[in-house]
Amino acid sequence: MSFFAAILDKWPVLMNLARREIRQQYVGSALGILWQFVTPLVMILVFWVVFSVGFRVQPASGVPFAVWLTAGMAVWFAFVEIVNGSVTSITGHPHLVKKVVFPVQALPLVKVISALSNHGFFLAILLGLMLILGVGTSIHALQIVYYFACMVVLALGIGWLVAALNVFTRDTARLVGVLLQVGMWATPILWDINILPEPWRSVFAANPMHYVVQGYRDSIFYAVPITERGSETLLFWIITLALLALGVFVFKRLRPQFADLV
Repeated sequence: MSFFAAILDKWPVLMNLARREIRQQYVGSALGILWQFVTPLVMILVFWVVFSVGFRVQPASGVPFAVWLTAGMAVWFAFVEIVNGSVTSITGHPHLVKKVVFPVQALPLVKVISALSNHGFFLAILLGLMLILGVGTSIHALQIVYYFACMVVLALGIGWLVAALNVFTRDTARLVGVLLQVGMWATPILWDINILPEPWRSVFAANPMHYVVQGYRDSIFYAVPITERGSETLLFWIITLALLALGVFVFKRLRPQFADLV
């Protein structure tokens, strides 16, 4: 069975694992699932106070900073959740790795399902802020489904790569954590890429997550169709498919040794 077909074959199992993981996040918690609202609200409030009130940063487009910020944070934190979770997806499930019949490449998909749940809460907060601040949208907002799919493909490519490497060196998880922190500042989430001079703007625009974050904002606030981002779309998919191919290749090559090392 092929790499991807084996994942589809175990889809019911993955859904059960995802539901169990979401429930376990809040076991023993008095607020339970309400933390999925509280946590992003606190993060948004902190960044809003620091950057909008403290540094008086405003997006060049004129959209209220709170909703502009939340749109970028929503998809970025979903990306971080998938990649961070994927790093330990193999080492954290030794009982499944040692089952010959279970396709361990499916484990990062559990993180995608879990991230989709949390992403929904982030979007609910975004919608609430837009209603409060009187920010309108259009039918183009539905394009975020495409951009979310873009993010998932990118995150899975990276996820399969780091999950396989983490079996051999546990420093991988720490390195990924550091790189994600750097990545947050290298991606225009808290700042507007238009403040950069042109040579640097092109460099930062090559970051695949810039394509996704800006895609969310273009879709929700500016009604920019995907077709108007032709060159950016081409560059994104070249980089993303290359990372996906690398992740699948490394995972498949190292998979036979997982059971001996976890």
